[in-house]
Amino acid sequence: MVRIGFDVIGVGVGAMVFNDQGQVFLSQRGPTAKNERGTWEFPGGSVEFGEKLTDAIQREFLEEYGMSIAIDELLGVEDHILPDEGQHWVSPTYLAHHVSGEPRILEPGKCSAIGWFALDALPTPLSVITQQDVRAYQERQPR
Repeated sequence: MVRIGFDVIGVGVGAMVFNDQGQVFLSQRGPTAKNERGTWEFPGGSVEFGEKLTDAIQREFLEEYGMSIAIDELLGVEDHILPDEGQHWVSPTYLAHHVSGEPRILEPGKCSAIGWFALDALPTPLSVITQQDVRAYQERQPR
């Protein structure tokens, strides 16, 4: 059996979702997460065969947090290579905004905690891809 992300490169899409107060939504990876357990991240998930990236991220937010989000634009695409865990993912991340649904944890094994945070007060530790996404977002902002 081929394991996506381990035996072949996987595609894991994520979103940096903002609320009306300008805070971003993060989740803490739980004990059954595929990797980087205990770290905080901009949530996402694996893209299913035949699924568009934007459809995948909207599906993941609805399934895992009961949230509807609207995609604004692509932030970037990063290599998410985790040598210690033997994994390689290609990770597009979108900028998005919260539309509806009070966030709640619907898959407790995958997620231990959630919250809205100011960009200058993010929890730690952050996942590798989330650190890359924060840098990419900050580089886009006018100084």
